Amino acid sequence: MPRLKSQKVALSFLAALACTPLAALASTIMGADLSSFTVLGASTVTNAPTSTIRGNVGVWPGTSLTGFTSVSNSAVSDPQVTDGLVHSATALAETAQGQLTASRNDLASLGGGTVLAANLAGLTLSPGVYTVPAGTTNLSGTLTLDGGGNANAAWVFQMPSTLITSPDAVVNMIGTGTGAGLFWNVGSSATLDTNTMFLGNILAYSSITANTRASNSCGRLLAGTGAVTLDQNGLSGVCGGLLSGTHGLNGGFDVTVDGSTRKVAFLKSAPIAAVPLPGSFGLLGLGLVFLFAVRRKRATA
Repeated sequence: MPRLKSQKVALSFLAALACTPLAALASTIMGADLSSFTVLGASTVTNAPTSTIRGNVGVWPGTSLTGFTSVSNSAVSDPQVTDGLVHSATALAETAQGQLTASRNDLASLGGGTVLAANLAGLTLSPGVYTVPAGTTNLSGTLTLDGGGNANAAWVFQMPSTLITSPDAVVNMIGTGTGAGLFWNVGSSATLDTNTMFLGNILAYSSITANTRASNSCGRLLAGTGAVTLDQNGLSGVCGGLLSGTHGLNGGFDVTVDGSTRKVAFLKSAPIAAVPLPGSFGLLGLGLVFLFAVRRKRATA
């Protein structure tokens, strides 16, 4: 009986290694520092007042934030910015830029998904990963994202080249809830044309331009190597008053579906499926050694 009990303990240990994900395997699409920024540039951020922005505005490694109150290597307030500060080459902006690179890599690791036409106008898309080729415009009308009742619905758009909208383009989101996420992974630069009503987190390798009165009512403009250019825009990375656990934005926005109004919000970060790390195989080997030792001890007893 003692021998059988020891073997059961060893087998239970092995089963736990095989079936229990390790905390170290967890990853997120957007880190906390990056999530705090609604606007983040690398070389400069240029703004034609007056813009209305909720969340931090920052630049790193550049220091120039034209059109905002700013002080080099400091975080200061500005009347155009609520629930955040203007960061000129601060440590927080530097960390956020590092997380932006990691986030773009994480998004790319999700693969290309379904390849769509270059122009998304008129489409209704369920949650998933999509690739959108370059075009004269990627949105000349309205794109509808339908979560189908899934409160944690997520969409990832892989844009290998540019993201360009036409004037008055619209992104709508329906049928989802407080866990929803929307990410635009842009291989070069993004342009939101005049009066565009956009949604989601734009993570661009190079630069982002928001033309006159373009808005992003729930999402971020995050540029990795170039500038962010603003012109009387309404932008909010803090989208209302909802919270979705440790991954949630304290925010939401109203959408009308079939005559009724719902409030939804985006995740600060979305989980990526865990994959085995080399260290986990070492633990598995340790378990096998333990099992062998138990058997040997009983055989020589």
